[in-house]
Amino acid sequence: MHHRAFLLAVLVAAAASDLVGKASAATYVVGDNQGWRVPTNPNDYSTWASRYVFRAGDVLVFNFTTGQHDVAEVRKEAFDGCSSTNPIVLTTVGPWNVTLNSTREHYYICTFGSHCSLGQKLAINVSAASSAPTPSPAPSPPIIPNPTPAPGVTPTPSPNSSPAPAPGSPAPTPTPGSPSPSMTPGSSLPGTPGGAPGTPGGLSPPSPPAPDSSAPLPTISASLMVFASVAFGLIA
Repeated sequence: MHHRAFLLAVLVAAAASDLVGKASAATYVVGDNQGWRVPTNPNDYSTWASRYVFRAGDVLVFNFTTGQHDVAEVRKEAFDGCSSTNPIVLTTVGPWNVTLNSTREHYYICTFGSHCSLGQKLAINVSAASSAPTPSPAPSPPIIPNPTPAPGVTPTPSPNSSPAPAPGSPAPTPTPGSPSPSMTPGSSLPGTPGGAPGTPGGLSPPSPPAPDSSAPLPTISASLMVFASVAFGLIA
């Protein structure tokens, strides 16, 4: 029983490893939609290869028509001279899928006629397979400094508060329209000791002029004279 469970665990681990390896590998169709044929521009395949990073375990797919093209993996000297002598691998049936197992430069050509010299050739560099990315640490929360009060700043008094007068300072000047302090008879104004109100040195103020009682006398005397004349005439 334990032996069967151990074998099952080994098989599951192997299957999981194979799935992870296949999931991490990438598949590239050589030339994309153009496929593997004589290109319109001799640099088409080198331009295509420059857009990708090839790693060990990736797969190349050569799409071509059987009998019109083939694929030969060759060494660098044969690649440069478009020579099909002693190829590493030669495939005549398309399409062809090849797994990049070694980390080195790989060279492929078509051996039909002058196809290689017309640009039907591919050179790629295969690097080691990338490992799983290491998760980056979580960023630390930002440190917010405590606000420091500026030195020498004093609180601003409210608009309704009135400062207390300093000792020895003059009394405030009354505003226009404020009532004057009432004076009692016989009191002295500040600054006039022993004198009458408003008179310096105790001098009495001048008396107001007496009314002129003689002014209406002429009018009264004339009336009496007229009244007397009338009365006298009646009596006579």
